[in-house]
Amino acid sequence: MITATTPKGERRRQALVAAAAELLLEGGFDAVRHRSVATRADLPLASTTYYFQSLEDLIARAVEFSGNAELDAMRRRVGEVTHRRRGAEATADLILDLLVGTDGNDEFARGQLLARYERSVASARHPELRDVQLRLRTQLEDLLADVLRRSDRVVRGEQLRRLVAVVDGAVVAALTEPEPQPRRTARGALLELIDVIAPATPQQTILHPHTSGNRVGTEH
Repeated sequence: MITATTPKGERRRQALVAAAAELLLEGGFDAVRHRSVATRADLPLASTTYYFQSLEDLIARAVEFSGNAELDAMRRRVGEVTHRRRGAEATADLILDLLVGTDGNDEFARGQLLARYERSVASARHPELRDVQLRLRTQLEDLLADVLRRSDRVVRGEQLRRLVAVVDGAVVAALTEPEPQPRRTARGALLELIDVIAPATPQQTILHPHTSGNRVGTEH
């Protein structure tokens, strides 16, 4: 790859990455080819090999581009979450807002979910994608941990991965149904386990003055 050291070169490189990301979302990995990316970016065919070492390199950058865009949207959503004690349903809904979306049942939302899981599966075969996926997954887990803390729930690293696995499994299963409802399916699975995976933090207790020593009040 020749480094895009000029502003024009960097703009072209980013245009190719964005074009590849769009094609990934629309048609999966089979849709990303040198010619299709160059055509979508309205650039010469040779530009893909000029700015990227290989098609795999371009795809990895496109996956990172898409993943970062999703994470940015998730961060905005997390920023709106107030810190208060939440029950199982409210906590599960916040988690699903991040992992599935506010409406996982329309065509566009399904396309985004399919693209996300295709990226995960592909990363098992392609070393270029593996490192990207690991970085994206780490940032996702950090956001989930933040949501759980804001919901006054215990955060444990190994349980975060279990939480993601529960939702991922339910969503993938739902996407194969004739009338997929990934959010509803994932919500049912998550509600069964949320209080085990991320239990509410123990409430602090204090002894109120002027009461007998065996009467305990709860601090809210």
